[in-house]
Amino acid sequence: MQWRVRGAGAVDADRLSLVANACFLDTYSTALNGDDLVAHCLRHNNAAVFTAWLGDPASVVTLAETEPHHAPIGYTVLTAPHFPIALDIHDIELRRIYTLRQAHGTGIGAALMARAVEDAARLGAKRILLGVWEHNARARAFYERSGFRIIGARQFQVGSEVHDDPIYALEI
Repeated sequence: MQWRVRGAGAVDADRLSLVANACFLDTYSTALNGDDLVAHCLRHNNAAVFTAWLGDPASVVTLAETEPHHAPIGYTVLTAPHFPIALDIHDIELRRIYTLRQAHGTGIGAALMARAVEDAARLGAKRILLGVWEHNARARAFYERSGFRIIGARQFQVGSEVHDDPIYALEI
């Protein structure tokens, strides 16, 4: 598979929403209630959510696409952090990093992470924070290989289910 990683723009909100929903459903469909998943996606992965991030100068959105067809297959979102821990003015949150299953093992995840670290540094961040589903062993192993370490926990709710998710940090 050939692919590219590029900065996303306002015209990409629909593409980002589609890949976000596909990734979220694929990742969690065997573990969470279907109605809760759909409601979560409609609320948190719609084009308006991405449009807001794309218009926020403190956020950076990156899109991974196939080459030469430019079909969306992954993305990242860096934003101001929202965690129940002591935050520093130089913290940034890697709010989202997802790739479609067929892109796993291609290097896209590593490329998206490298781009997120570069973008965070360009914005003046000294530390990247992220939260991850406690049972997502694949993602947790990826973050740990990327140098992230657990520094706390947060509760994350999808429908009626509340999860105690670890918070990871990477000093940059």
